[in-house]
Amino acid sequence: MVPKKSLFFGLLILMIILSGCTGASTSEKIYNHLEKAVELEQSFEKQQDPIVELEQEEQEIYSQVIDLSMEEFDKIKKLSDKALDNIETRKEKINSEKESIDASKKEFTNIDDMVGNLEEEEVRKKADDMYQAMMDRYGAYDKLHNAYSDSLKLEEELYKMLKKEDLEQEKVSNHISKLNESYQKVIDTNKTFNKLTTEYNTLKQKFYKAAGIEVEYDEDTQKEKQNNKDGSNESDKKNESDQKEESGE
Repeated sequence: MVPKKSLFFGLLILMIILSGCTGASTSEKIYNHLEKAVELEQSFEKQQDPIVELEQEEQEIYSQVIDLSMEEFDKIKKLSDKALDNIETRKEKINSEKESIDASKKEFTNIDDMVGNLEEEEVRKKADDMYQAMMDRYGAYDKLHNAYSDSLKLEEELYKMLKKEDLEQEKVSNHISKLNESYQKVIDTNKTFNKLTTEYNTLKQKFYKAAGIEVEYDEDTQKEKQNNKDGSNESDKKNESDQKEESGE
């Protein structure tokens, strides 16, 4: 038989353990999911600089191609192949980006039911605003990813066209027009994504403040990153593309 005193202490220890498991407040649980979502976007962040570097590299290749004449067709083919390799690498990078964002979204949506359980109306309202902004951000990223993927597909088609000796100039010009339109879509969707990133970070800080959660913000580690691609490379390509159309090469 277990002594009553031992049984009492045993129950007391069990109660302490259980309270430790369930003691975190709803706002603290939300905080943990939010910061975990940030961590899961680290892979997304790591892809940004390499993608921009690859864009610049492809732009240089394109500039070389349009300066060549048909007498240097072998060089055009080699450069086109180099550009196609560049495009494949960028495809891999943006797919890694998307996997990171999707993992972040899966973690973030864990707070959906928690938001409604917040007791204070002001805190609940700020949490809801924050949640909606982040979900809009995820939606904007999906549109950006699709727009960028479409541009890569059109780039790929362009370089395959440039490898053909019997290429018709009108066909190239029409394709370049489509490519320029796709670049503009990338620029527009990228701006929306970055705007929503800033909006979400602001609303998250307001939620933390209302909930009494003290957080030290670090630009490099605490906030979701904006997309580095500001459209400058796409804009440069557009100008180069126009030059190609006018030159008639």
